[in-house]
Amino acid sequence: MADASLRRRLVPLAARTLAKLRAGWTKAASAFSNVLAPLRRLPDRSLRPIARIMPKGLYPRALVIVIAPVVLLQSVVAYVFMERHWQTVTQRLSSAVASEISTLIDVYESYPQDNQATILGRIAEERLGMDVEILPDTDLPAPGPRPFFSLLDSALSAELAQQVRRPFWLDTVGRSSLIEIRIKLGKDVMRVLTRRSQAYASNSHIFLLWMIGTSLILLTIAVLFLRNQIRPILRLADAAEAFGKGRDADFRPRGASEVRRAGNAFIEMKRRVERSIGERTMMLNGVSHDLRTILTRFKLSLALLDRSPDLEALEKDVDEMSRMLEDYLAFARGDAGEAPVEADIRALLETLKADAERQGHQTELTVIGDPLVVVRPDAIRRLLTNLVSNAARFGDRIAIRATHDARYLIVTVDDDGPGIAPELREDVFKPFFRIDEARNVDGGGTGLGLAIARNIARSHGGDIILGESPLGGLRATVRLPV
Repeated sequence: MADASLRRRLVPLAARTLAKLRAGWTKAASAFSNVLAPLRRLPDRSLRPIARIMPKGLYPRALVIVIAPVVLLQSVVAYVFMERHWQTVTQRLSSAVASEISTLIDVYESYPQDNQATILGRIAEERLGMDVEILPDTDLPAPGPRPFFSLLDSALSAELAQQVRRPFWLDTVGRSSLIEIRIKLGKDVMRVLTRRSQAYASNSHIFLLWMIGTSLILLTIAVLFLRNQIRPILRLADAAEAFGKGRDADFRPRGASEVRRAGNAFIEMKRRVERSIGERTMMLNGVSHDLRTILTRFKLSLALLDRSPDLEALEKDVDEMSRMLEDYLAFARGDAGEAPVEADIRALLETLKADAERQGHQTELTVIGDPLVVVRPDAIRRLLTNLVSNAARFGDRIAIRATHDARYLIVTVDDDGPGIAPELREDVFKPFFRIDEARNVDGGGTGLGLAIARNIARSHGGDIILGESPLGGLRATVRLPV
């Protein structure tokens, strides 16, 4: 009984203790997370300036990823080599040359009987590989130009100043393979000629040349392989762009397995989209056939009836229904089934200009650039016809301008009509939308004119934008990629 009573008291106490510990751990974890939050954002912030200057294309970025580590590694290796090997070896060789010259000076001063230094010169030539000559009653030449960057000049000058401790003149520039050193000995001057290789690690550049040459070869191989890996991605992008413009591009997945997977997914998506469009077109054709059959029956039935005002009203309703049906089917069907071909945009616009002039409108036409573009001709004709018809319906003057550059075909249609309020310029592209105030875009129509036009433009990968016209009315701008 005592154990049971003790257990009943300990269990709630343990539960409360665990709850407090859990709450404490939760608060500590939350505080630690708040402390680390700025540190998590720090790499992103620090890399933003680098991201701004990085190239935008995948191929240049991949080249940077490949080349930057190689260049950094080679720079570090070259610096370490220059600092630890080249400089150390040059300093030691210069120290040896300075020590040998100091020894020759000591010998010359210790044995004055050798006035012409013939014995000293022979010993220096045979044992040290130096050409030594004493120039009597001569001063040191004026200091010559020092090289901008010469490890030999600085190292040898420091060693001569430290070991010889006499006025000296040094020339490491005048002769490519020899170094001339002159040292003031009282009234005389000792001239020493020695090979550059005795005081300078002259073969160190071979290592650098080998390092740079092998790096260039490896980078060339990497660039070639990288180009082959990037090319399938570019082909996939071109195929997707062509499909977005309504063109059929010949594309076969190639490259790495991930690129092939993306290519196969694109092909499957393209097939599903085309299958969906084909099924919708077949359905609309069936619907249009059935509805046209019924409308034809209506027209035949009305033709057999006696003429009356009510009959004329019914015939107008049937005609209106037939026209609405054709507009709706044209909007729903779009430009499916028509293949893109090269068309003359100038000839099409001249035809529209002539039609507008026959209706009594003053029309201007300007075409800049190559008039040949790859589009769906019937669809583009329907698009431009809708825009020019709207301009002719609500304005007296029309200005048409087409500009074809390396990337886009831009066609603007301006009129001097009442225009459209800015807040309604997107609404007029909605199907069956009408404006009954200042301007009715599809006056007497179904409200599908601009909707059909934008649908065609977007099926070509472009768009239509409405804005203010220099003529005072509305400007419709068609922008299509070419």
